[in-house]
Amino acid sequence: MNYKKLKSLTVLNCSLLFFCQCSYGQMIDLQVNEADKKVDVKIDGKLFTAYIYPYNVKKPVLWPIMSRAGNILTRSYPMINKEGDRTDHPHHVGVWLNYGDVNGLDFWNNSEAISAEKRDQYGSIYHRSIEKVESGKGDATLVTTADWKSPDNTIMLEEQTSFNFIVQKNVRIIDRATTLKAVIDEVKFTDNKEGMFAIRVARELELPSESPTELMDARGNVTKVEKMDNQFVKGNYRSADGVEGKEVWGTRSRWMKLSSEIKGETVALIIIDHPSNVGYPTYWHARDYGLFAANTLGQSIFSDGKNVLNFSMKKGESVTFKYRLVIAGENLTDDQINKLADKYKKK
Repeated sequence: MNYKKLKSLTVLNCSLLFFCQCSYGQMIDLQVNEADKKVDVKIDGKLFTAYIYPYNVKKPVLWPIMSRAGNILTRSYPMINKEGDRTDHPHHVGVWLNYGDVNGLDFWNNSEAISAEKRDQYGSIYHRSIEKVESGKGDATLVTTADWKSPDNTIMLEEQTSFNFIVQKNVRIIDRATTLKAVIDEVKFTDNKEGMFAIRVARELELPSESPTELMDARGNVTKVEKMDNQFVKGNYRSADGVEGKEVWGTRSRWMKLSSEIKGETVALIIIDHPSNVGYPTYWHARDYGLFAANTLGQSIFSDGKNVLNFSMKKGESVTFKYRLVIAGENLTDDQINKLADKYKKK
């Protein structure tokens, strides 16, 4: 065989190998279960997350979020009792989007724990329909609709949300695009720290803290703990601007990373803000106890009153919010995250 022919065959074989490597993707299967009010998202047959909309949660959420190794990255409480879980803030369930002051109603803090005499102060988001379910290799899409309602059942906002689930080697991505349309005369999002796109993480992803708290014990009972055991608690925040730890709260940045280790698996959760969002770049309502939230609208409290937004819409107007949640099986570097953010801003 002459050199030229050998060279051409080698190039062909390399091209075929490259094609096979690039065209291969893990299967993302969306399974609708209307009886249980959920849509399971499975990667190669294993649960990654589920879109769930039970009435007792007061808004649709993604819960749980599973790592590549099968570890639960979201807090289990209040959905199930798990030993060692914090039992504060029962409205922090999985991954969600809502807000603390919409025409004076609190959508953020609503849960079954609210007493009957106070329920008229809270709004709820009701799942309405599943508009699109598209499974695929390396990429899948779920489109849903929901209604933001006042306590008297008045629809204030109509919501359409698209979830794009993506798998890229050691990285799993959830891109959420939510369009809200005002259906009453005016909808006001008064500046409030309680918002907007959020995830409540498992105990292992929290930042180490010695403050007394209440935890779930092995029997499912809530127990007061005076001194916290931080042996397996290794979380740390880092922003796109290099701010770390507890200091990230109230700062403004285009992305935020929460990295840790859970049962020997290195993990990182990154929320990326989209440049088209009102209030970009977002302020971070990111707490050491496991609440990790991007709040583009609640500017006054984060800036000590220097910036005031008070976003509002008239009847018929709409706004779209876009956020990317990255779930990585490694501690991604700033450069790696910046590349993901640069690619996302083009969507």
